[in-house]
This record gives sequence, C-alpha cells and structure tokens, in this order.
Amino acid sequence: MPVSLKEPVSVQLVLGTQWGDEGKGKVVDLIGAYVDIVARYQGGPNAGHTVEFDGETFILHHIPSGILRPHTKCYVGNGVVINPESMMAEITTLEEKGIKVVGRLSISQCAHLILPYHLLVDKATEKGEARRQIGTTGRGIGPAYADKMNRVGIRVGDLLHEDTLRENVSQNIRYKNTVLEKVYGLSRIDEKDVWESLAVFRDKISACITDVTWRLHQDMQEKRKILLEGAQGMLLDIDFGTYPFVTSSNTTVGGVCTGLGMHPKSIDRVIGVIKAYTTRVGNGPFPTELTGDLGEKVREMGGEYGATTGRPRRCGWFDGMIARYAAMVNGLDSLAVTKLDVLDGLEEIKLCTGYRHPELGELDHFPTDGYLLEEVEPVYETMPGWQEPLKDIRSVDRLPRKAKDYLDRMEEIVGVPIGAVSVGAGRDQVIWV
Repeated sequence: MPVSLKEPVSVQLVLGTQWGDEGKGKVVDLIGAYVDIVARYQGGPNAGHTVEFDGETFILHHIPSGILRPHTKCYVGNGVVINPESMMAEITTLEEKGIKVVGRLSISQCAHLILPYHLLVDKATEKGEARRQIGTTGRGIGPAYADKMNRVGIRVGDLLHEDTLRENVSQNIRYKNTVLEKVYGLSRIDEKDVWESLAVFRDKISACITDVTWRLHQDMQEKRKILLEGAQGMLLDIDFGTYPFVTSSNTTVGGVCTGLGMHPKSIDRVIGVIKAYTTRVGNGPFPTELTGDLGEKVREMGGEYGATTGRPRRCGWFDGMIARYAAMVNGLDSLAVTKLDVLDGLEEIKLCTGYRHPELGELDHFPTDGYLLEEVEPVYETMPGWQEPLKDIRSVDRLPRKAKDYLDRMEEIVGVPIGAVSVGAGRDQVIWV
C-alpha cells in the first residue's frame, strides 16, 4: 500500500499517463492543499486544467492549479510558452473572483512568448496540404517552440530590455510577414499592435518575472513542499508520444529537468493521473476507441469535451499497454484514478491487457512506431459493471465489490499502486487510498 498522497514528500510530480485530459488539474488542486509551491514545467495555453469547488468552475491554461489554494505560491517554468493576451485574461478572471495572483505568481524570465504570428502560422499550416493534419489547438504552440529551437524566440525576460526587444520583435515580424504573404496568402501583421500588447503585458506581470530555477532550489534547501505540474499527457510527448500526433514539448518526467532546471534526484514521488477509461483529442491512432452509441454514451456521461477548444473527445476502454508504458518511462510511484463514476451505468466494462498485430502476433510492449500502432487490435478482458452511483462514496471499504475488483485489476495490469480515486468533479468527491 503506498504512502497516502495526502502526506506529501518534499518534491512530487503529477503528470498525465494517457493523451491528456486525465484530470490533472483536480489532482493538483487536491494535493495542493498540503504543499507550499506548485510549479509548471511545459506546455502552454493548449492545456486546460478544470477545477470545480463552491459551485464554481475554474479553467486554467497557463497558471498552475495551485493558485486556487490561498496559501500556495505558483511558478511558471522556462519550459512553458506564454500567450500574453490569454495569460492577462486568466489573471483578470481569477482576480475578479477574489483570487490573488500577482504577488503569488512567479514567471521564469526564460519562458518564451507566443506572439500573433505564431497563431497565424499554426492555423495556416494545419489547414495546408503539405502535411497531414495533426489536430492542433491552433494556439501557436508548435511555432513558438520552433522559434525557441531556432534561437529567434522572444522570452519573458526580454520584456525588461526595451531596445533589444523592439529590434528582435521587428526583425521577427518582417520575416513572418513575408512567410504569411508569400506562402499562405495572408495579411501582414501590424508591428505597432504587437508592441502595444507586449507593453501592456510587461506592465501587468513585470513584478512576477524572476529566476524560477534558482528560487526552486532555494525552496528545496528551505524544506518547502513542492508539487510539479505537467500539461497534456504521456502519449503527447514530442519524443515518446504517438508522433507526429503529439504536442511540441516533453510532457514526461524528463521535461521537469529541462522545463524547471531541477535535477532527476530532486523528485521524490511521481504520481500518474489516469482515467478509468481512455480519451484523446485530435487525430492519430487510438486502439481501444469506442465508436457508435457506446462511445457517444461515455462521452456524454463523462462530459468529454475539450476545456481549451470545446472539441468532442474520442473515448475508449482503459488501455493497459499505454499505462504500463507510462509507468516504465516515468517511473510512476502511484496512480490517481479519475472519473471512475462515469462507468457507473455500464453492464460490463472492458480492459485492454495487450495488443495483437496481424503479422507479428501478440506484442510484449507498447509500440512507439505509429504506423504499427494503427494496425494493432486490442486484447480485452471483460468485467461486470457495478451499476451503482459512486458519487457519494468517500472510502474504499464502501465501494461496490465490482468497482473494487475493477480498480484491483487496473493495479495488476499497470504494476503501480493506486493512491487516490476520483468519483466526481467536486473537491470532496475523492477517495484517498
């Protein structure tokens, strides 16, 4: 039995084990009650973490979910890409609801900015015929990371150096305007508008800009409790995901090292958030996908629509091959299972325990070859459903026997103990194991 997730170690990490949308925001919010700092290490406003309490729903795209706990400080690491306009809107919305942000939020001076030309290039590329569509959110994430790797990106710290900032932004816009006009047939970007929006953003968040890496190491020396937060999920990792249908950053445990400057030995516990079934948004292979009426039923029962785009999520049975792969790559210590209650009304439930390929036979591990993944058939076990509402249950002992059997089988398949189970969207709708 794992140590309770309510008893935090010095540094712990929460990450997604599927294609994102696993419910990381809720898990971070719950564990955030017992930590001092929540730090995010990758992604951008293509992520949407949803937290519900006191009759309100909060959807966060940049700011760590820990901001909803009054005592918690929040850090945005260098691995995150930030859209100035949407971050300002997020801060304003939170402050209007009485949640203090400025003074509690620290932003790495090395985090890169998403500018208007990134959004235009993203949308134009996705619509183009030069490549197959990935199903991106159109939020400019990929182009912003591409500029970062091409060493022409604009960083948060650049906002404090006006002359250099003007020169670099102007140079970028001249180049991007040529691309937008000549390649995509789009209108030019007005440099004045970009500059004015950056000036407003600088004035809003200048007090938040800091060296997040140094601060985190100071926090560790002072024995503060730290929770690290990822966006998206394991299978959207740029290296280990279902390429090319992935995001543009490292969503796995390695992203912590590059996105916050923390060394591997600093992480004491890795918590993998996993749905009791599987979903994904966008294109790409999905072996356990449910189609037809059953897929629609699970989608409606789970409210499976993207928090960022509103797109309907594709739904499928729990996939043990994916979960074992996530456990292997990330060194998972514990699982937090979400949305178990969504399966309440089903007479029978399937779990995928393996894959069978028409030529290679049964596979002994998750295939990183996307073409191979498109050809596999899932090997299923079928278990009886419990057909009882779980939303008011708060202890493992009160779970229906069939629900406990399902969780036990998940543990066996993944090889990682379960530390928490969510049975509803509310803060109190959780079973601590």
